[in-house]
Amino acid sequence: MNRVSKFAACVVLAAALACAAGGQSPAPTADFAPFQQWMGAVLTGEAATLKSLYSTDPPAQVRVKTGADADTSFWLGEKTQNMNVELVRGTTPRPDITHLILRINMETSSSNGKPILITDDQVWQKQGEPWKLVSVERTDAPSLEQPSDMKKEIYPASADAHAELKDAEEKASREHNRLLLIFGANWCFDCHVLDLAFQRPELAPILAANYEVVHVGPDEKKNADLVQQSDIPLNKDIPAMAVADSDGKLIVSQKNGEVEDARQLTPEVLAEFLNKWKPN
Repeated sequence: MNRVSKFAACVVLAAALACAAGGQSPAPTADFAPFQQWMGAVLTGEAATLKSLYSTDPPAQVRVKTGADADTSFWLGEKTQNMNVELVRGTTPRPDITHLILRINMETSSSNGKPILITDDQVWQKQGEPWKLVSVERTDAPSLEQPSDMKKEIYPASADAHAELKDAEEKASREHNRLLLIFGANWCFDCHVLDLAFQRPELAPILAANYEVVHVGPDEKKNADLVQQSDIPLNKDIPAMAVADSDGKLIVSQKNGEVEDARQLTPEVLAEFLNKWKPN
């Protein structure tokens, strides 16, 4: 499965999600039957059942480890004794596709009663009659806080990024700070992870002392010029960041998807970026 830029695909996806929210395709819950079957197979250690739930044509795409067998091996190897599942977000962009983002707290035979946090991002596709997992992104024991929901409007539809940028440039000039442009969208899970990360006590002071933050949303009609000026490649995923001087001159742009998988980053990686590009 080819990975599509989250930013470039946002308008199409947002329309699909709006359609789902409108009642034509109800948003799924953690009671989604194929997921319940998957969870049951994990808890009972039924290897054949678990493996049968992963697509083979095309092969399921699994991030963190290579191939669907790596994901099934992980879950079977953990010998899970208890599993508490929270649905962060469930969407049905079309009738044969269900997308679940899940926070899983589980106890295993080796965890000594201590819960292990897993973020599991699952895309299910109906292939004939059965539903199959076609994409999984699993984050084991993440270093950054993972959101329990995605209700925060980080990128309000009514926001005027150009006006906010102008205000930020004026303030940065007065405070001798730099601009930090963060490109993303409300539906992007990693954008919410990054937003929470920048509120951490070891990162928030670096931002406050050195940067004026401007969030640039995915409205291509309004913000395409900012994407171009900031040299953000649309064939990479969001979130993405760019640093500029108070006069708008670009200093550095993330061109290689450095924070697109924010859920898997550490505070140290983000602190290194902020400290490296803060004003002298």
